[in-house]
Amino acid sequence: MIAMAHFAGLVVATIFAAAAAVFLDWLFLQAMFHLMRPAGASASRGPLQKAAPTTRTTPTTFGSELVNGTRELARAFGPAAVRR
Repeated sequence: MIAMAHFAGLVVATIFAAAAAVFLDWLFLQAMFHLMRPAGASASRGPLQKAAPTTRTTPTTFGSELVNGTRELARAFGPAAVRR
């Protein structure tokens, strides 16, 4: 009887540890996406960004390339990728 109680305690502790690991993984992934977003979507122009063209001949600028890269990463590793 005591052995079954110890085994049940081990099962409950394992399930709790697995749930905590999944929650922390999800939390860190959300934090990563939150921290990545301002890098490409920032409206301010830093010294490394090109000025936007006045005649819109090119569809992308340096800043929008970063945003597109962030979008591609979000599509590859975001919640939609889990459903695939």
